Order: sequence, then structure tokens, then C-alpha cells
Amino acid sequence: MARPKFTIVTASFNSARTIRETIDSVFTQDFKDIEYWVIDGGSKDETIAIVKEYPTIQWVSERDEGLYHAMNKGIERATGEILLMLNSDDCLRPGVLAKVAAAFDKNPSWDAAFGDIIYVDSQGREIYRREEVKYDYDILRLSGVCYIIHQTLFVKKATHDRLGLYRHKDFRNSADYEFILRMGRAGCSVGHIPEYIVNFRIHDFGMTADDRVRKNIFREVGLIGREHNRPDGWRGKALRTIMRAKRQVQKLLYRGKIDLVPGEKKLKKYIKAKTNFESNQVYKD
Repeated sequence: MARPKFTIVTASFNSARTIRETIDSVFTQDFKDIEYWVIDGGSKDETIAIVKEYPTIQWVSERDEGLYHAMNKGIERATGEILLMLNSDDCLRPGVLAKVAAAFDKNPSWDAAFGDIIYVDSQGREIYRREEVKYDYDILRLSGVCYIIHQTLFVKKATHDRLGLYRHKDFRNSADYEFILRMGRAGCSVGHIPEYIVNFRIHDFGMTADDRVRKNIFREVGLIGREHNRPDGWRGKALRTIMRAKRQVQKLLYRGKIDLVPGEKKLKKYIKAKTNFESNQVYKD
């Protein structure tokens, strides 16, 4: 796979405020073998008008069942060897696709790979950078921390063909976490690329900053963990502490640093009880 074809899927819904930046971050890459799908949930704003300005984008706009349903539609349409789900308010870092392609070429046994991330605010100003290490199924399932962000996760189409799509009907906010664990249980080879892949935007029109969403993520992570044999009670709490400590030891060994301040604390001031994001799914106050 010396020159893989990427399929990038952007799920959108009333995303006119941010989607142009997202699209431009794709088309300004120095790697050009890209198939780009925008899967829109039936936007009523200027989202589709913006998309139409880019003649090479393939798109569909129709009511859906939320983010992961849109992502699944993109996966089903994809013709590239390697897939990336890039949200409509996040941006690829310059030059990353060429680096990802080179990493997969060097590691042909990889079924998927993920990278590092930079959190930014509504104006694109940096909040903090998060560097990770290798994929560790036990840490991911037992710590309760999903340190792989789907905007940095490149999955071979063949992996989805083998394992299936995101379980969007079961998990409205954590289907990516379930798929990430599914890869581990299936024995997939998931590599890590030590590059900042994306600027992840935390803002008032995004789901990540909404405390209702975050509480549901916590609930769903618990359910998914039980599917992967994470025990409840004191054993579960003990394993969570041990695995979080193991993650920091890995960071020290492989990256030469640890997280002195948890990411949750760095993002805390950006979290609101209710943000202004829009979705085809209904969220109660």
C-alpha cells in the first residue's frame, strides 16, 4: 500500500459555522489521493451551499439517526483503502495524510492506526496538546478512558468489512469507543503514529462541550466496559486505578513525559450544562 487512497467522511448537521475550515484542511493536504464524502443530516442552514462550492466532494443530505449513523453511511460508500471520520468542526493538521500514508506503508500489517491531538477553542486557539502511546486493549477497557479519538483514527476498509460498522442504535455518544474495543477483542493490529493529526474544536455549538452528552458518555462507557469483562465494585475501581497508572508509565517510557494535569481538568472551563449543538437525535435537559 505504497500510495493508499484515503476516504474521509465528514458527518454534518447545520455546520455552516465551521465546515468550510474542515473541508479546506482536507484539500490543502499535500497528499491528493483522497475521496471525500460529506454525509449531512438534512441541514437547514448554509452547510450544503458551502459543500457545493467544492466540486470534488461527494455528498448526501437526508435525515439520519445521529452522528454514528452518518459515519456508517460514509463507510458503506467508501472506496478508499483507509478511512477517517473527520467531524465538521475539526481540522486536519497540515501534511498529516502523507505521514499517515508513509506509516501504513511501513507497517502493512496494521488494521488501523491513531495519532495525537490538539484541543482548540472556538477561535482555533490552542487549549492543550495530548500525546499518546501504543494501543493497549486492557487499558482501554479497564481504565474507563478512551484515549483514542476517532478524528485521529485511520481504519482500513477491510477492517470494517470484517468487524462491521458503528453500533449507532445502541450507543448515541460512544459507538466509536465500542468499535475501538471491538478491534482489540478481535486481535486487530492497531498502530500509533506520533504526529498531531487534528485540531479538535471545543465550542458552544459542539457536542463535546455539552455536559448532558458527557454524562451519557460516562453511562455508555460503563455499559461497553461490561461487554468487555470490566468488573464492577471494588475490583473494577482497583483495575481502573492500576490501568490509568500503567498508561502514565507507558507515556513516560515512550514519550518521556506524563500527564501532570488530567485532560478533563484542562477542558473543564469549556464545559457547559447545555450547548447550542444541533442533532437529529433529541437530548433532554
